[in-house]
Amino acid sequence: MPNKRFASPEAGHGHGTDLRGIGRLTIDAITGVADLVESVHATIAALPAPLGNPVRDPTRGITGHVYRSVRGITRFVGDALDLAFAQVAPLLDRIDSLPQRDAVIAALNGVLGDHLAATDNPIAIHMRLRSQGQPLRLGRKALSAALPQASGKIVVLVHGLCMNDLQWNWDGHDHGAALAQDDGWTPVYLHYNSGRHISVNGREFASRLERALREWPVPVERLAIVCHSMGGLVARSACHAAERAGHRWLDQLDSLVFLGTPHQGAPLERAGSWFDMLIQLSPYTAPFARLGKIRSAGIQDLRYGNLLDSDWRKHADRVRTDKKRGGGDERADTRTPVPLPQGVRSYAIAVSTDKRDSAKPAASKNAHAAGVDLPSGDGLVPVASALGYHRDPAFDLHIPKSRQWVGYGLHHLDLLGDAQVYAHLRRWLRAGPDR
Repeated sequence: MPNKRFASPEAGHGHGTDLRGIGRLTIDAITGVADLVESVHATIAALPAPLGNPVRDPTRGITGHVYRSVRGITRFVGDALDLAFAQVAPLLDRIDSLPQRDAVIAALNGVLGDHLAATDNPIAIHMRLRSQGQPLRLGRKALSAALPQASGKIVVLVHGLCMNDLQWNWDGHDHGAALAQDDGWTPVYLHYNSGRHISVNGREFASRLERALREWPVPVERLAIVCHSMGGLVARSACHAAERAGHRWLDQLDSLVFLGTPHQGAPLERAGSWFDMLIQLSPYTAPFARLGKIRSAGIQDLRYGNLLDSDWRKHADRVRTDKKRGGGDERADTRTPVPLPQGVRSYAIAVSTDKRDSAKPAASKNAHAAGVDLPSGDGLVPVASALGYHRDPAFDLHIPKSRQWVGYGLHHLDLLGDAQVYAHLRRWLRAGPDR
């Protein structure tokens, strides 16, 4: 299948709305910086002890008036910019989309996507199933027109944090397009706002997939989902939501392939939490903690791999309780165990930046549970997390060794285009369903 994935932006999104959205985001940022500077000013004026509670009250008098004026002027300018961009948008929207534009928008959504969605920002990504960069309308006639060569073998590819569906084309290789050419699969790509909570994206993904398969133009023979990074958590959350909702597509799913998915969390998110904790020890640095908190709901869910609404809600409740008590461990894992769907072949690929000749030997699951180190991770996700290992059997995914593979000398993004990764992916999908 040809890989012509440089398409026009989907309806409602383009360069005009990009400018409007970024303009509004800039206004929000300026207002936030004014809040930050005012907090620092108020802290210095109050002269608290070096280690103590941060100053909560805003500045008063002339100083307070200045900060209120900055906020007011900023919002006034923001409204004027928004009005101006609204006039120019129809002209700019005629310009074809570029991969760079889509990559920037995807990155912004990964970092600030929950804020963009909550404020109805024009650059907030709305979830779509897409093909060749174009959104798929989910009616039977529309799908027939958009996918005239559709087969009964469907593979859905789910991208990771701060990325988009176009980036499955990595160094000229696209797993979906290659599977279509080699084995007759019809690839469909999920495009979503990776800054939203994983559970929210999972629930919406489940609903969209249910309708897509109901309206599929030919009888569905097989369904497989291939996930990169955060996409694997979104897919697992979707499977859980589908089971609770009684969706039929879960019965048609026969294969789940995880490429570098942080099933048990990503330590870099936890490092950000350590930064938050340390910087808030002094009231003079506490105002800057809000900079460390510019991590979207989606990024925060990566801390331990939250899949359910209750996971992040329990964490938020625990944080509030701990703050009222004057301390506590905000990094505690509050997840509910979510096993892999029954009757579905699940596979996991992890990669390590270590070279094979210098890497530690891969330990068995039992050895890992006993504390034996696995090879280091891919720069973002530890090998143990990508393979689903956990000391607690309730959280361990129990993926058989025969359905795992560890690659060496590779980084996280190499999972998208490495020939060895594709060889395993193709061989596994050829195996067919257990059912």
